[in-house]
Amino acid sequence: MLSVTSLTKYFGTVKAVDSLSLSLNRGEILGLVGPNGAGKTTTLRCMCGILTPDAGTITVGGHDLRTDDLPAKRLLAFIPEIPNFYDLLTVREQLRFIAMGYDTVDEYEQVANELLQRYGLKEKENALTVGLSKGMKQKLAIAAALIHNASVFLCDEPMLGLDPQGQHSFKMEIQRLRENNCAVIVSTHILETAQALCDRLVIMQTGRNIFEGTMDELRDQTRMHSNSLEEIFLKLTAPDP
Repeated sequence: MLSVTSLTKYFGTVKAVDSLSLSLNRGEILGLVGPNGAGKTTTLRCMCGILTPDAGTITVGGHDLRTDDLPAKRLLAFIPEIPNFYDLLTVREQLRFIAMGYDTVDEYEQVANELLQRYGLKEKENALTVGLSKGMKQKLAIAAALIHNASVFLCDEPMLGLDPQGQHSFKMEIQRLRENNCAVIVSTHILETAQALCDRLVIMQTGRNIFEGTMDELRDQTRMHSNSLEEIFLKLTAPDP
């Protein structure tokens, strides 16, 4: 459903992503993990078209994101680490604005009502987004990603700021997306969640993909058969002595 080949991105002379390749299938949750500065957020922003790669290709549902961008982007939804809404739109108006951008406004009312209820935003539907708490903004970002029936979901630290109930709801949500044959990438520093939730893992370090596969494959490759993802991750990404 999504394919990344030899993705490279520079910021000035700094190579933030270095010839990274990965794949994402329908009905799959892929965990993207790595230390701070590994290039995870840059990779996700390239995948959704916010940033333009310096080299490499990204295809979504068979559409090249560079040369056939509109059909590709219609399939995508992005949950950023720091949501950035229009301050003077209400919660409901923000969802409607996004639905209009994807030509799904005809189904907007029913879907919006369900999402507002599901994420505890119903009482805030007429509040300006500028006045929302961090957790409420994160819940709105999740609802906004679900408003237009995307097939590929790119999530950058999506549970940051969520209370335990909100975290549980999000985990249930992406499992529902998997059951509905959607493809999901979750970038997270919560390694226990990545291990429990994700079908496959990609571990990044200094812009490179140093592992892609299942938890069992990771254990086999590292010969750490009884260890957790956290223990293996710390060993793989430890700085050189």
